[in-house]
Amino acid sequence: MKTYRGKRDGGGTEVTVDGNPLSPRRDLRDFHADGYEWGYNGSGPHQLAFAILVDHMGPQGALENYRRFTVDVIAEIEGTEWRLTSHEVGNRLREEIVNVDMDLETFFKKVKGEI
Repeated sequence: MKTYRGKRDGGGTEVTVDGNPLSPRRDLRDFHADGYEWGYNGSGPHQLAFAILVDHMGPQGALENYRRFTVDVIAEIEGTEWRLTSHEVGNRLREEIVNVDMDLETFFKKVKGEI
């Protein structure tokens, strides 16, 4: 199991995978970020999400999932240090959005018990 770690200090941010620097993989997708970031939804968090996912599941899976992973995971990280395992990454990727097959008006009526 891999372990991803991030640390922010006065000199910037550092992200590693199993103790080695995590490649941003700008060769596959460049978000024009000044470096990795977390705690919000922007170019630095997108580059971080993409890099983690390329390492975890390969380029195609990363391209398909980095937006959701940024919003659901990377943008929610608080503080100057964090740790994610490949097991946690996989679990977050398996979480799915439930689609409700009805219009909004019908949904609200069902919720209120009118139907």
